[in-house]
Amino acid sequence: MVLKADPLTTLKARELMGALAQLALFCDGEGLPASADVWLSREVIERFIAVGCPQVKESTRGNYRSRLLRLRELVIGGECRTGKPAELSASGANPPYGPKELADLWGWAGGQPTDELRWGCKTLLALGAGVGLDSPEVIPLRAHDVRHSPRMRGPVVVKTRGPRQRRILCRRPWEAVLASAAERLETPGAASYLFRPNCHSRGTNTVTNFLARTKPSPGSPRLLMGRLRSTWLVDLFESHVPITVIVAAAGVDSLHGLSRILPFLSGIPADEAAALLRGD
Repeated sequence: MVLKADPLTTLKARELMGALAQLALFCDGEGLPASADVWLSREVIERFIAVGCPQVKESTRGNYRSRLLRLRELVIGGECRTGKPAELSASGANPPYGPKELADLWGWAGGQPTDELRWGCKTLLALGAGVGLDSPEVIPLRAHDVRHSPRMRGPVVVKTRGPRQRRILCRRPWEAVLASAAERLETPGAASYLFRPNCHSRGTNTVTNFLARTKPSPGSPRLLMGRLRSTWLVDLFESHVPITVIVAAAGVDSLHGLSRILPFLSGIPADEAAALLRGD
């Protein structure tokens, strides 16, 4: 991509490569295909700036954004003459997992050869499908960021860190998994990381490096945090959760970030749709 941009100096090439390398790590963690149309889409760039590099200063994020938008302009082309934004590529959408795929992933997680791998995979499943977190939000979480009611079957609440701080209630099927993951690590005065508690050197590739160590299963799909988040979003929409609640829980400030989920939502019969539109 940088070669296509034809940078005039080695300094410009290094600047573009640095920004692109960070974007590439983020896209890999999200399970996005390695394509210029996907990586350099405005939606992916803006999402990377918002949540993909929480460890850097605001000024650095601004530099990343300007360099990546410049790279997009040079590689893909500028905006159309009407002044309207270029269309976003639909190829970056992460399809949700179906019930069987989730069951297969749970079996795959339980079949890992070590306790560390088993708990790590189950924790990722609970944080993705149960809370809708993506990789940048999983990495800094501590065990005490997960709170649950002491009574049986009480709600489990996750407090996220970083630029999109919020509290999210876990979906009921994943409550016990997430509570157990926190309880096994939490001790008085400790501040253990929830995911990979023994890994103290943490970066944007913490999740992908962990998943690379797991034992694959021919009958199970790959675990991708982007697909787990899509699964969580579709579950909320299909459960008729109000859109304002979904926007707040997802940590977005507009409906645009949720628009890619629409193709995966179930339709309803025409007569039922007509009754709803009429207000019957």
